[in-house]
Amino acid sequence: MTDVNKKFDSKKDQVSGKAKEVEGKVTGDRAREAQGKTQSLMGKAKDKLADAEETVKGAVDEAKEKLKQKSDGH
Repeated sequence: MTDVNKKFDSKKDQVSGKAKEVEGKVTGDRAREAQGKTQSLMGKAKDKLADAEETVKGAVDEAKEKLKQKSDGH
């Protein structure tokens, strides 16, 4: 899954979860409200994970480039 797809998926979960949460509040359905909160939190967690993956990938790519330059004698 690409970074853009991961971000989209996490935002989709956040929006859908918030909608379920509001629906649960309006109808008095505590289970639906809890389900929505959980889905929204999962979306936020996915977003944070995608950010962390991007950071790690950048650091790894940078380290590879430095090693390559060092082995090339630069």
